Amino acid sequence: TQDMAYRNILTKEDPLLYKKSREVTEFDGRLHQLLDDMADTLKQANGVGLAAPQVGVLRRAVLVAETNVPEGQEEKIIELINPVIVATDGEQTGAEGCLSVPGEYGIVSRPLNVTVKAQDRYGKWFEVSGTGLTARGFCHELDHLDGHIFLEKCQRMLTEEELNGDN
Repeated sequence: TQDMAYRNILTKEDPLLYKKSREVTEFDGRLHQLLDDMADTLKQANGVGLAAPQVGVLRRAVLVAETNVPEGQEEKIIELINPVIVATDGEQTGAEGCLSVPGEYGIVSRPLNVTVKAQDRYGKWFEVSGTGLTARGFCHELDHLDGHIFLEKCQRMLTEEELNGDN
């Protein structure tokens, strides 16, 4: 549609990415516009998650794609406003990337299952649980809200060979 709006994604050199985001207090048209733009931006970039600070807005709002959907169904986008992790369980270690760190991937350990309490775009509180990639996404995006990017948590970066490898 004509109405797609893309926002610029900041890269790791930008100091804004290392600042702490502020709570969202107004659940208004501006917030909805931001979330819609972020969804368009995420889709265009083929990412699995996006945090408001990555598009230059220091607010506690993130999107995470729920990738564990039945075959043939669209992934759905989970909107999390003022999110807090309330439970974690298990561990997974694997490759992680970030739209703000294009082309670079590193090995990061995260919980296997994560439950988040957050508000929706209308301010209503809810809880959502994710496993695998979704759980990783929750942790990764919430880190952005406190000014942290995954490079700080990497055990090691993947080499060119590994990235282009046979796996």
